[in-house]
Amino acid sequence: MRVDQQPGYILHARPYRETSLLLEVFSRDHGRVGLVARGVRRERSRLPRGVLQPLQPLLFDWIARGELGALVAAEIASAPFALAGDLLFSAMYVNELVSRLCARNDAHPLAFAAYAQCLDRLAADEPAGWTLRRFERELLADLGYALLLDRDAADAALLPEQDYAYDPESGARTWTAGDGRMPRVSGAALLALGADRTPDAAQLAQLRRLMRSVIRHHLDGELNAWTWARPAAPPTSG
Repeated sequence: MRVDQQPGYILHARPYRETSLLLEVFSRDHGRVGLVARGVRRERSRLPRGVLQPLQPLLFDWIARGELGALVAAEIASAPFALAGDLLFSAMYVNELVSRLCARNDAHPLAFAAYAQCLDRLAADEPAGWTLRRFERELLADLGYALLLDRDAADAALLPEQDYAYDPESGARTWTAGDGRMPRVSGAALLALGADRTPDAAQLAQLRRLMRSVIRHHLDGELNAWTWARPAAPPTSG
């Protein structure tokens, strides 16, 4: 099957054999796909290697062949996202999150739209921590792991002043001393995330711990980005 003019982004690229690249691409209509870009590391490649960069909106042509497709062409769709420092770190975190959580060849158009919006927000220098929490919320929802953010596990309305323990499978329950291993998060923080309302600094820190716990549960493991050295500026992302 041939796919033409498919919007997408390169999540990761690595050398493949002597002259090629192996690309992980997040596409609008086909989800995450693996593509072999043959010969692009040659000096006179018909596909300029400089085009095949992460954070560059592209239009891809490829031929699907089992697990790995063959890249036919790629062209720039719009200007790349110019990110540096902590904002670049945040974008690389998002790329790893998509690579790890999204299955190959499984379309997630809502997650794709959320990904593009996340990069737009980072490029506009919006606060990285809150931008990432919003993206994580949308990605998890599109994958079928939506967080319950207005009611607790017993179907009672969340109370802003109440502290909760959050179970990724069942939702929030009133915090007790025996919940030490579960993330402790206020009802106000959960309600802010559910309403897409900017949380305060303390709530944002709680949401960061919450989302890391939920993601770890669904991955059954860790993200490499959680162990990367951060930029010199105070960390706000990941």
